Amino acid sequence: MPMLLITGSFHVVGAAPDGDSVRFQPTDAAHWDRVDGPHRVRRNASGGAQLRLDGIDALETHYTAGRVPTHQPLDLGRASAKALLSGVGFRAVRRNERETVTDATPTEVPGWIFTRGADVYGRCVALAGRGTPPTEQPSGERVHVTVPMLRRTVNYRQLARGHAYPTFYRKLYADLRQAMSRAVVGARAAGGPLWRADQTASGAALPAGLADLERDVVVLPKLFRRLADYFTLNDGDPSLSGFVDYLDARDDRITLLPSGQWTSLDTIVAVDGSKIRLTHPPEQLFFDER
Repeated sequence: MPMLLITGSFHVVGAAPDGDSVRFQPTDAAHWDRVDGPHRVRRNASGGAQLRLDGIDALETHYTAGRVPTHQPLDLGRASAKALLSGVGFRAVRRNERETVTDATPTEVPGWIFTRGADVYGRCVALAGRGTPPTEQPSGERVHVTVPMLRRTVNYRQLARGHAYPTFYRKLYADLRQAMSRAVVGARAAGGPLWRADQTASGAALPAGLADLERDVVVLPKLFRRLADYFTLNDGDPSLSGFVDYLDARDDRITLLPSGQWTSLDTIVAVDGSKIRLTHPPEQLFFDER
């Protein structure tokens, strides 16, 4: 899978990293201009940019549904964020009540990313790792990314240790996606932290709506975000009676594996009263990028 290699360092002070995003500053900020795709990487004054870690989705520790701030269960969300920052090399991180990092040891960590583009919000979609890149190619050049290289990334680490869900998009090549899927299956079988609490397939009861999602219900973050937006749109009414129609209108397009069927998210959501579940495991889905 050809991807652009960029070396630099990870930074967290003043940011609010969670289990699938972190700020990265290239050694040469001009390398952002070599990132492919229709969307440009949005950077700050010092050249740093927010990464969206490819192939993974961690529990939301701060999400805004409409104008309502919300989150998923914070104990697991914070554990995922801690695992990510440990994985890229931060030994200690201190945050304030808004989840913003106020101090870190060390203050920056050398690392690298492989990327093929940015999302509509200007976040660089990337595989990321600490230390020296697993290739002799120089920064700013394209590299054929192999499965052994993937295993050096924090993306893979988060999945293999059960700290994040898989959420795949079309640009992620099949060999890398399959390796990540195998890591997910292994983490689930081993009872990783996320999977011990997960109710995405077994069914989550939401009699109180958004309050249940914040307090103790653990589901795929993509599903959480759609539910949070729906409950907020309905002024907090916890009824799920219109949720499938709401999803149909949003038209999140997905491909089901291994069949290859192209459909939409609403077709794999089952609602029974106040209970909701997905009929396919998340590693068998890949989404169309908007």
